Amino acid sequence: MQFCRFMKKNDKKCMRPYIHSLRPAGFGKVWQSFKMKKIIFATGNQGKMKEIREIWGDSLLQGEEVEILSMKEAGIQTDIVEDGSSFTENAVIKAKAVAALAPDAIVMADDSGLEIDYLNKEPGIYSARYLGENTSYQIKNANLIERLSGVPEEKRTARFVCAIACALPDGRMLTELATIEGRIGYEERGKNGFGFDPIFMVPEYGVSTAELSEEEKNRISHRGKALRAMKEKLCSVL
Repeated sequence: MQFCRFMKKNDKKCMRPYIHSLRPAGFGKVWQSFKMKKIIFATGNQGKMKEIREIWGDSLLQGEEVEILSMKEAGIQTDIVEDGSSFTENAVIKAKAVAALAPDAIVMADDSGLEIDYLNKEPGIYSARYLGENTSYQIKNANLIERLSGVPEEKRTARFVCAIACALPDGRMLTELATIEGRIGYEERGKNGFGFDPIFMVPEYGVSTAELSEEEKNRISHRGKALRAMKEKLCSVL
């Protein structure tokens, strides 16, 4: 890069032609997807998309901007049968299904849920379908609180789990898994977040995840941890 030595450090006008000349032979589809700066996230859940964009911000590598699209925004419609036996298996299934419809894109998917130890880790991988997909979370949360009626504090342990899968155009699949430990509360608390957040208490904060600010939640949440780990892993292979 010595021909750039008189330019300011990180001058994009100077660096871009040189970086382009470094395109590795055979890197093909992966390089093209990065150059397009688009990642399709296999979800239609707007709550998840909001968190993903807040956690990842607008950068992928060294300040390069990246556009994160939902399936709808990418013009993709497909019914995915999540028949895996773990969060990771289901995340991989979703990533593969969408990648088959967008072979030149980087596709990411997550599968997440709530595990309650006293209930043998229910609802687990069936969290989104617990009591039916169209059942409101207010009803789901009330049901779980009722099932734990009389259960003492020390036995109300639970965790949120998030698995992230990333399908690259060259066929590689990257995965990450992260959790946040907590306890199930006795009532819904807070208006932030979504899903089971109002009943998931974080002992060290003394509040539910629905009472945390977006910044606080994303810093400690299962999805925040998994997405940051995936971002780092993705940076290392691109």
